[in-house]
Amino acid sequence: MTDQTFTLGSRVVRRVGFGAMQLPGPGVFGPPKDREGALEVVRRAVDAGVNHIDTAQFYGPDVANELLREALHPYPDDLVLVSKVGAARDAQAQWLPAQTPEALRAGIEANLASLGLDQIPVVNLRRHPESDVPFAEQLDAMETARGDGLIGAVGLSNVDLEQYRVAAARIDIACVQNPYNLVDTPDADVFAACRVDGVAFVPFFPLGSAFHAENPVLTAAPVVATARRLGTTPAQIALAWLLHLAPNVLLIPGTSSVEHLEENLAAAHVVLDDEAMAVLP
Repeated sequence: MTDQTFTLGSRVVRRVGFGAMQLPGPGVFGPPKDREGALEVVRRAVDAGVNHIDTAQFYGPDVANELLREALHPYPDDLVLVSKVGAARDAQAQWLPAQTPEALRAGIEANLASLGLDQIPVVNLRRHPESDVPFAEQLDAMETARGDGLIGAVGLSNVDLEQYRVAAARIDIACVQNPYNLVDTPDADVFAACRVDGVAFVPFFPLGSAFHAENPVLTAAPVVATARRLGTTPAQIALAWLLHLAPNVLLIPGTSSVEHLEENLAAAHVVLDDEAMAVLP
């Protein structure tokens, strides 16, 4: 079994958390098909000990945050809600950049309103890869929001190693949220830097992209074979592999199913032996 907790900003959280991205309707847009089911998943997660939930105002938009508020407010004292800014949605469900300092501030305020909070424990600056807004201006906007008490700590999302280094030299970084999973490790250099610096690394799409019909993580032959040998599921193997990589990895697998929630949480207790680590990619 891996260590069960790690520091996220100034707080200590369990390493397997919950991602709210799958709570809204298809395409992360509109209301869920089963509202009561979505509320039940959130409540069951917290009842099971989850104290790190990742969300965003643009999930829905507003839908994920409002579901979290209805399910959990007033929030437990140990719950660390992490949101993100830097994107928006239009009426056609398109994802739009919202990268200017003014847009980042507006995004923080929208999160505060929909979550019913005076301060969000952590907010990630999600950098758009084609943004023409100077990164330094974005960091300054996030640090101003922190100084104003709107957020407790600043995280980063979708950043490369140079951006991470620039940010870490300028402000305190609570976490980095980049894509990373068993078959896709595009930001291994950022992962390594966070491990050395003791900064929480939060891989999004830990089980593969939610937007692709085929899942190369859960269907990879070594994953399937290892799951069969150890008596677990492929999803549990993929999550356990991430937890075993380094103690600073925090997971936020998302689901709208109580059954899948319990499956994901149980990954914290999966022990990967030498044979498993030798065959997994």
